[in-house]
Amino acid sequence: MAVHESDGGFTRDRVLTAVVAVVLVNVVGALPALLAGPDSAWFGSLAKPALYPPPWAFGVVWTALFTLLGIAVALVYLAGAERREVRVALAAFAGQMVLNVAWTPTFFAAQNLLAGLVVITALWPAVLVTVLAFNRVDRRAALLLLPYLAWVTFAAVLNFQFWQLN
Repeated sequence: MAVHESDGGFTRDRVLTAVVAVVLVNVVGALPALLAGPDSAWFGSLAKPALYPPPWAFGVVWTALFTLLGIAVALVYLAGAERREVRVALAAFAGQMVLNVAWTPTFFAAQNLLAGLVVITALWPAVLVTVLAFNRVDRRAALLLLPYLAWVTFAAVLNFQFWQLN
């Protein structure tokens, strides 16, 4: 059976939308790390929790997650921005991205482990709300966010352990 634009198949415009979304989400997500990140002397001096992954893993994981987020947000957008549930889902996505982007400068630039924990604790339910909102529009988009929710859960535990140890 041929895939047609009307049934949500692959068209040049849909693929371009997904590529643009993936690039934008990766750029927005990576910008804070360019301003402040784990390469500082302050972070190097912190006691690391036992479950702290190798430093290279963070770039790999975040790139993969931001790519999944970009595809997910494209799927939702392509469902029709004129639809109320799409606008709600996109607003939820934007809200959780604000919290996501706020975590890095809060934790690394401000060097505030507790404030970072507050931000990531607020991020978790914001991601969950986004998953639920995406599910109302496109189940595939919601499923693409589940690894992100799992990573935010792990990152919150890690942030908590950093705060406890230091």
